[in-house]
Amino acid sequence: MTKNARVFQKRAKEKARKQKQQDKAARRLAAKERKAKVDPQAEGAPDPDIAGISLGPQPLPALWDAEPETV
Repeated sequence: MTKNARVFQKRAKEKARKQKQQDKAARRLAAKERKAKVDPQAEGAPDPDIAGISLGPQPLPALWDAEPETV
């Protein structure tokens, strides 16, 4: 491999790296704008994942209420 070929490969690699960085920056910016447009939940609305949960011990799931089988 000649010196010129290595220089050409290095330039191509640097150019690809720079393009990848620009693409990544554009994706980050697009994601930031998309998140800013979407209101995850309205003010004062309860979080649907924790709605109905009270403080203290929680009731056991129905699966655990059944009597164990004796063999």
